[in-house]
Amino acid sequence: MRILVTGAQGQLGSELKELLSLDKDKDCFFLDRKQLPLDHIMHIQDMLAMYEPDIIIHAAAYTAVDKAETETEMANIVNHLASEEIAQYCRLHGAKLIAISTDYVFDGNSDIPLTEEAETAPISAYGKSKLLGELAIQKWAPDSIIIRTAWVYSTYGNNFVKTMLRLMNERDEISVVDDQIGAPTYARDLAQAIVTIIDSGKWEAGIYHYSNAGRLSWYDFAVAIREFGQQDCKINPIPTSAYPTPAKRPKYSLLDKTKIQQVYAVNVPEWSDSLRQMLSALQVEPYKQNKK
Repeated sequence: MRILVTGAQGQLGSELKELLSLDKDKDCFFLDRKQLPLDHIMHIQDMLAMYEPDIIIHAAAYTAVDKAETETEMANIVNHLASEEIAQYCRLHGAKLIAISTDYVFDGNSDIPLTEEAETAPISAYGKSKLLGELAIQKWAPDSIIIRTAWVYSTYGNNFVKTMLRLMNERDEISVVDDQIGAPTYARDLAQAIVTIIDSGKWEAGIYHYSNAGRLSWYDFAVAIREFGQQDCKINPIPTSAYPTPAKRPKYSLLDKTKIQQVYAVNVPEWSDSLRQMLSALQVEPYKQNKK
């Protein structure tokens, strides 16, 4: 089995590389943005053809949510048009596609966990570009699997957990929004879910949701990072209105994971357990320094 992973240096791509590299029965290729520049859409299919993959895990994306409001064209090229090229390649060559999408395809006005059938209505340029990518994949490669996820973090790359640890080390007091509700996703768990799907021996196309189990706000998440990471910093809860950003965020994006659990029997750990695991892997001791 030949597997190609895009976004190899991202959070999910890095976790996938660790897991997939352990399986000698899989011939895996991990492409970063230099090896597969998604903004060069005219060359994508030719570059994929060099590897002749059986399965493509499309983890790469334009993820600068706020910059996407001004770099709308680039976000659309990478998240929409590049995904369309990958889907067309899969259709032409019979490859399977697992593509990663986002909770930002929703408007955040729900108050119950979002199923795969929930109405999409993105409120940001990033979310719109990701939804267009989903639609292009469904059009050209309807046999694909699309996994929407949210609040991703990892020992790799930049993310909320690492930012909080750094700020807590630098400051005596920070403020975090408390009216955006969802659940974080440890990229290691998502990578394992993808491996479980591949190893299941069955392929049921469609959209799936995956994040860790639980329900919390960004403020709750920050408090847990402080406690689990043994930091000493006051955290103030604030409303979204007190922290304006160029891009609007969904106020509610809790994903319902029932489908992926029923179809593929994937493990969905509690968010708190996964956070502890990540902090242990990260070895947070370097952050336990006296504030300057």
